[in-house]
Amino acid sequence: MGVNESLAQLSNNLIYSAMAAYAVALVAFAVDLSGRGRVAAAAVREKELAKVGVPSVTSEHGTDLAPTSLAAGDRAGEKRQTVAMAVMVTWLAFALHLGGVITRGISAERVPWSNMYEFSISGAVVVTAVYLASLWRLDLRFLGTFVVGPVLLTLGLAVAVLYTESAQLVPALQSTWLIIHVSVAFIASALYVLGFSLTVLQLVQDRRASLSAAGRPPTRGAFMDKLPSADVLDRTSYRLYAIAFPLWTFTLIAGAIWAEKAWGRYWNWDPKEIWSFVIWVAYAAYLHARATRGWDGKRAAYLACVAFACLMFNYFGVNLFFSGLHAYAK
Repeated sequence: MGVNESLAQLSNNLIYSAMAAYAVALVAFAVDLSGRGRVAAAAVREKELAKVGVPSVTSEHGTDLAPTSLAAGDRAGEKRQTVAMAVMVTWLAFALHLGGVITRGISAERVPWSNMYEFSISGAVVVTAVYLASLWRLDLRFLGTFVVGPVLLTLGLAVAVLYTESAQLVPALQSTWLIIHVSVAFIASALYVLGFSLTVLQLVQDRRASLSAAGRPPTRGAFMDKLPSADVLDRTSYRLYAIAFPLWTFTLIAGAIWAEKAWGRYWNWDPKEIWSFVIWVAYAAYLHARATRGWDGKRAAYLACVAFACLMFNYFGVNLFFSGLHAYAK
C-alpha cells in the first residue's frame, strides 16, 4: 500500500484553513470577553449611582447582571452577535479541522495518529469537539478563548515543528488496540484540558474575591465579574475530571493489553507507561482529596494543576526527550 499524496496535501490545506478559522474565532471570543468587561463596569457604575439615589437602568429593565450558575450566569446580553459568530466560526474551523484529520488517515489507509504531528492535530480536534458538545448542556461560551487559543497554538506547533510526511504504520502500531487505546486517551485528555481551563479561571476568581473582601477590589480584568463564581467553576471542573478519570483508567488498561500482545509483557517500565501512571495517580489523588478529605477551592485546584502539568509533560517532554518503546510516536 502506498500513500495518496493528493489526499495528504489536501489534509495539509484543510489544517491551514482550520487554523485561519480558529484565529477568527479566537478574536471574536476575545472581543466578547472585552464586552463582558464593559458590561461589568457599567453594572458597578449603576450600583454606585443607586447608592446616591439615581435609578438603575438595569433594574428598570429587570436584568440581573450577577452570574449564579453556568446555565443561567450569562443572561445579560445572551444574544450578543459577537459570541454567536465566534461559536459559528468555531464550528466551521472544527469541520475543516476534522476534514484535515480524516483525509490524513485516508491518505495512508489507517487511523491518523501514528506520530507526534498526527497526535497533535487529532487530539486538538477532539478538544474542540468536546467543547462544542458541552455547549448543548452548559453555557461555556465564555471559555471559548481558553479553548480555541490552545487548539490554535497546538496546530501551529504541529505544522511548524512536528510535521511528518504521511506514511504507513510501523509494525508495533498495526493493531486494533491503536484505535481503542488512543481514541479513549484523546477524549480523556480533552476533558482534562477543559477542566484545567476552568480551574485556572477558578483560581483567578478566587483571587479577585479575596482582594474584594480585603477592601482592595481588582482594577483589571473586569470581564471576570461577568463569569461564574469560583465555587461554580470549581464544581464544574470537578465534574469534568470525574468523567475523564475512568476514561484515563481504561486507557491504561487498554495500553497494558496492547503491550502484552505487542511485546509479550503488560508492563515494560517504558517512560510513556510510567508517566501515564503518574497522571493517573495525580488525578486519583485529586478526586480522593475531594471525596474523602473535603478538599475544594484553591487546595484542590492546585492539585489539579499539578496533575495537568504531568499530562503535558507526558505529551511533550516524554515524547520529545525520552527514548523507549513508544519512540515511534515522535
